[in-house]
Amino acid sequence: MDNYEYTELLKTLSTKMDNITGVVQPDKLQTKLDEIAQLENSQEFWDDVKRAAIVQKEKTQCERKLEKYALAKEAIDDAKELYAMAKEEKDEESIEALYADASNLEGLIQKMELEVLLSGETDTNNAILSIHPGAGGTESQDWAQMLLRMYKRWAERRGFSVEVLDYQVGDEAGIKDASILIKGENAYGYLKVENGIHRLVRISPFDSNAKRHTSFSSVMVSPEIDDDINIVIEDKDIRIDTYRASGAGGQHVNKTESAIRLTHIETGVVVQCQNDRSQHRNKDTAMKMLKSRLYELELEAQKAKDAGIAKSEIGWGHQIRSYVMQPYQQVKDTRSNIPHSNINAILDGDIDEMIEGVLIASNKAVS
Repeated sequence: MDNYEYTELLKTLSTKMDNITGVVQPDKLQTKLDEIAQLENSQEFWDDVKRAAIVQKEKTQCERKLEKYALAKEAIDDAKELYAMAKEEKDEESIEALYADASNLEGLIQKMELEVLLSGETDTNNAILSIHPGAGGTESQDWAQMLLRMYKRWAERRGFSVEVLDYQVGDEAGIKDASILIKGENAYGYLKVENGIHRLVRISPFDSNAKRHTSFSSVMVSPEIDDDINIVIEDKDIRIDTYRASGAGGQHVNKTESAIRLTHIETGVVVQCQNDRSQHRNKDTAMKMLKSRLYELELEAQKAKDAGIAKSEIGWGHQIRSYVMQPYQQVKDTRSNIPHSNINAILDGDIDEMIEGVLIASNKAVS
């Protein structure tokens, strides 16, 4: 890196930081924190446990955002000041040190950009992720299980926790359906871009002729709905079915009809839960899943209406991302249009770079 390149980098990052400041509005965040501090001095505030919990969550989010903003702002301001001083004093050693740290500075500002992109109403929420095999029989069921493992590994890499809500074993291999709850900061904000059809091209391990097969699976991601988001579902709006749990593990598997399936009659949305021995608790969890899915469905419908997009089927021409293992190795998302060759690492959960690319590309498309 030379003097011109570093100067241009500082200009670019400064412009990004100005845009971030306009969105984050740190003064308003601080004012909000001051207001919350005043509320906390009142005993009446703490008497309302539900409201206090909501406000405390908002406080934590404001503090985290302000802390990250301050760190990025200080870094870019320090770099500009140190560079100006080093040039004036002809301090080549300091200039070289700034050059060497340029990529770290750029990465810090990019992370702050992503924080801004994850500022939606439910982006900070936990995520309910469901996977359904599409056309392709055993092939697609195996592909669905590969995707499930990918998201579990991604969650582990980030230190998130994963709770299996539903797991339907495939006839020969893989899964027929699965739903998991991923708990962690901005889990939904990141995973919302995974909504859609995922396509796999590979030499089938189930084909004795070793032919290339194409498989599809759909991924649906919904935010875990907080109590402050009110979604009313009446008994007449749903059909309730019970069945024997079929997932691996648990003594109740295949012995009691503790598993619950809820069908929302108007929309046709189906959710299932079998992670508990108690049918009652499974019903409560399934109802939470249904509310989350209906909330996400409403968001999707509004976006589709704005963009003039029709509902997709699980098959050709509707995929958001292709994972090609044969005749070459590449993962490419249709929204960012960025190719990735490290397919094994991606299938092992290393998908942050791909997700971030889609978030940034989607934001540019909107703006």
